[in-house]
Amino acid sequence: MTIKLVREFKQNQQLSITPQLKKSIDLLQLSRLEIINKINNEIEENPFLKKDFDHASTTGFDDMDLLENLPNELTLQRHLKNQLQEMKLSNAETKIAIVIIQSLEENGLLQIDLDEIEELMEYAYSIKEIKNVLCNVIHELDPSGVGARNFKETIYIQLKKQALPIDELEIANKFLFDPQFSCFEDARANLTTHYSEHSVHSALKKIKQCDLSPGLKFESTHLIQPDLEVIPDNNQNLSVKFKQENFPLISLDEDLEKLVKNKQNKASKELKEKMGEAKWLIRAINKRNETVQKVGALICKIQADFLSNNSAELKPLSNIELAKELKISASTVSRILRSKYIQTPKGAISMKSLLVSSVSKTRKVTPMQLMEEIQKIVEEERKKLSDQKISDLLNKRGFNLARRTISKYRKKINLPSSRNR
Repeated sequence: MTIKLVREFKQNQQLSITPQLKKSIDLLQLSRLEIINKINNEIEENPFLKKDFDHASTTGFDDMDLLENLPNELTLQRHLKNQLQEMKLSNAETKIAIVIIQSLEENGLLQIDLDEIEELMEYAYSIKEIKNVLCNVIHELDPSGVGARNFKETIYIQLKKQALPIDELEIANKFLFDPQFSCFEDARANLTTHYSEHSVHSALKKIKQCDLSPGLKFESTHLIQPDLEVIPDNNQNLSVKFKQENFPLISLDEDLEKLVKNKQNKASKELKEKMGEAKWLIRAINKRNETVQKVGALICKIQADFLSNNSAELKPLSNIELAKELKISASTVSRILRSKYIQTPKGAISMKSLLVSSVSKTRKVTPMQLMEEIQKIVEEERKKLSDQKISDLLNKRGFNLARRTISKYRKKINLPSSRNR
């Protein structure tokens, strides 16, 4: 046996992330406050960057010292935990309530499932116990509407605390949760045949006045700064623009650039690199803002009925759909949605909260819509229907849902099985 040396050529492809691409990705993920502070830091460190004072408005929240000196009482979690101390709760209820409070989003909504909280607590407490604390403790706390699992629920919690007349609360319930109504106008026309026009008008008016982000008022206004603003016109059309107010505009110092480019000055390699970094940063920030606006504009276009107070229902929308429409990657959309807010007629809303996935592949159905359909079928059933029978009924209407999907969402609204109903 002899050993031979053989030369082989092998060709392969490898995708590598350049340092500039990595920095561009990082910029996309920054919130408005974070990118403002980054710009200010870069201006201090890079002599080629200068702030355009002719167009930029002054800002009082671009200093990192503000983050370090925020008073503790402004946080939503601290405010809610202080209220727990005034309530006569058992040790178990207190533990559950604290975990729920720690799981809330900045806007005050609970956007994780109760079974995830059950898992967080290592199954020490049942979903029934967790839901009991959520509904009877968290939903009773101030600000009104905190702990809701969706926009409809936060509206309904706020209305219940306003001590509305019984008929107005019934009307509001139908406006929000009756699956036969696709928008407020359809509901109004139907409900005026069963209730007085004054009660219907009053209930709808109060629904539109509710705060969709009750938790934001307890975060410092310096922490929540919307990148975009939705402006409705007289025809209820929405236009979306990037908020230039308080956003530092930067440009390249042309005088310094000329000095560096002058060969007689023999500029160092380090200076040339700084000039290149400055040019890149200006382009990257403009691209970041442009991409954020494009994504926000498309979201607002799709959710126009919700944002224009014509409906309390969000349309099914996912990262992938946005990415396909804008011809960018889904991961880019995901990064853009992180910590980005839109100033809407309903207040500041996180862009991410305006997305909701569809539970069906053949028909656009949100989890909320499916739960309302299941609730309605169970309320109207003459004999107890199993999850499979409910699935069959909905599939005849084109939902195309499996039995386990029905079971999953039936449990989410705390409905017992057909055997226990």
